Amino acid sequence: MSVLSEIEDVKQCPKQFVLAINDTLNVMNGKWKMPILASLLYGKNRFKDIQANIEKITPRMLSKELKDLEMNGVVKRNVYDTTPIRIEYELTTSGKNIVKVLDAMVEWGIEHRKTVVEKLN
Repeated sequence: MSVLSEIEDVKQCPKQFVLAINDTLNVMNGKWKMPILASLLYGKNRFKDIQANIEKITPRMLSKELKDLEMNGVVKRNVYDTTPIRIEYELTTSGKNIVKVLDAMVEWGIEHRKTVVEKLN
């Protein structure tokens, strides 16, 4: 059941929906955030591993985006007191729940594409 169907009169709550969508877009917005999240979906990764998974991302941009995702509570940075220091990144519980968003986006995209293709034929 969707959040929209749980509310009797959607017109009474548009601000909640706008805020929720803005929050989602703030976390996921940008060219590199989704590839970074995808790189962490299957477990912890070190900086160089994430960079190797994402073509053309610069170390500076990866660092910036990881800090932003960490600030938004989606990615956790783990520092291990070893020699040399080892740092790994992983998704938080909230970050792991992004799979639900991705699944919904894929589902919508498939249906939308079918509709567009049908109109073109």
